[in-house]
Amino acid sequence: MGDVTGLSNAEADELCKKPEAATKANGTNTLSLQDFLFQQTMYRIKDPRRSLPFYTGVLGMTLLVKLDFPEAKFSLYFMGYENAADVPKDPKERRSWAMSRKATVELTHNWGTESDPDQSYHTGNSDPRGFGHIGLMVPDVYAACQRFQELGVEFVKKPDDGRMKGLAFIKDPDGYWIEIFNAHSV
Repeated sequence: MGDVTGLSNAEADELCKKPEAATKANGTNTLSLQDFLFQQTMYRIKDPRRSLPFYTGVLGMTLLVKLDFPEAKFSLYFMGYENAADVPKDPKERRSWAMSRKATVELTHNWGTESDPDQSYHTGNSDPRGFGHIGLMVPDVYAACQRFQELGVEFVKKPDDGRMKGLAFIKDPDGYWIEIFNAHSV
């Protein structure tokens, strides 16, 4: 197969298209791509009784909103790094507010999976590979990992393991990988 390389920086830049300032949607309304927002990544979880304490107590996230869909027998838990005091009290306002936050994690629980011993989800990090991980930027990777170690969190990679030093990978209760890094040392 010969030597394989990735794209050059110049080729990557050339392939990336600049968004148009405004586009006509269905020929009528003007749509500004600058108003788009990356809002969520969804994980299916087996048991919210394990996942919610992990995402709040271990990772420090806040439950932004919980949405139940009894007719379809599932619940959504939107998690993010927001000040709990800023979460609106009114349910309708809270839902709208939560859906306008950047980079949230949507934990989807299909009711009953927590009591099914054979239930598990493919995390994308075993064959066939696909989805890989989410990443959390922390002020100090080593201090964060010391805390995770003390809390019994499972590591995929500790900060000084392997070729890439100064970053780590941990697993959530369902086995999804979470990269722990600092923006100044990547």
